[in-house]
Amino acid sequence: VQLQASGGGLVQPGGSLRLSCAAYGFNFKINTVDWYRQAPGKQREMVALITSAGSTNYGDSVKGRFTVSRDNVQRILYLQMHSLKPDDTAVYYCHFERSGNEYWGQGTQVTVSS
Repeated sequence: VQLQASGGGLVQPGGSLRLSCAAYGFNFKINTVDWYRQAPGKQREMVALITSAGSTNYGDSVKGRFTVSRDNVQRILYLQMHSLKPDDTAVYYCHFERSGNEYWGQGTQVTVSS
């Protein structure tokens, strides 16, 4: 099982970024997959999840600004982020859980700063 996140970078407040997570080694299309983030000195928090049926859920701090989506053919999870704020600065991880085991990507750094 492997999750490879990419797309992070430095962006100004109010800007946008799209993160991608390529999935390997498991049946991607049948699993709920999600994005977490961890800022320095803070606990890791759930940002967004998407089920195999395409239902989504978001953390309160990103609702209305972030959109999670998936491409089951290409086996890629996306996170489109708009109206970015300095508080969105964190390492973003893709993740899924199967049979009590958790799998994490390596993370991609997002820095929102002027």
